[in-house]
Amino acid sequence: MTDMWLDRVTTALLLLVGLVNLLPGFVAFAPSQITTAYGVSADGPGSADLTVLLRHRAVLLGLVGLALLCAAFVPSFHLPAVTTGAISMGSFLLLAYSTPGLHSATMRVARIDIAALVVLAVAAVLILRKSA
Repeated sequence: MTDMWLDRVTTALLLLVGLVNLLPGFVAFAPSQITTAYGVSADGPGSADLTVLLRHRAVLLGLVGLALLCAAFVPSFHLPAVTTGAISMGSFLLLAYSTPGLHSATMRVARIDIAALVVLAVAAVLILRKSA
């Protein structure tokens, strides 16, 4: 495989995983979408706390997504962005699969993260292959 091909595939994979992480970030600006995104109600007594926590989660996911999008075009960002993305998605998966009784929408998010983590792993292999 040529270096140019590896670069293009790596860029595409990082863009894809970056978008997967960036899209939930919009919940920070549209808290009315929390129920759609996570299948939990953010209405009623005590919901202000849950809303703030989920909006903050959205901001953090947006930052991870932005880091991965930047890494798609800035090779020096590869290692920190891929590591951050892997830790973010991996920790969510660990928490999700060790917590019984989660809503189906949350488990849908977990399945999306599994797919994104696999794509990120492929990107990491290509990055390591090119640097070797």
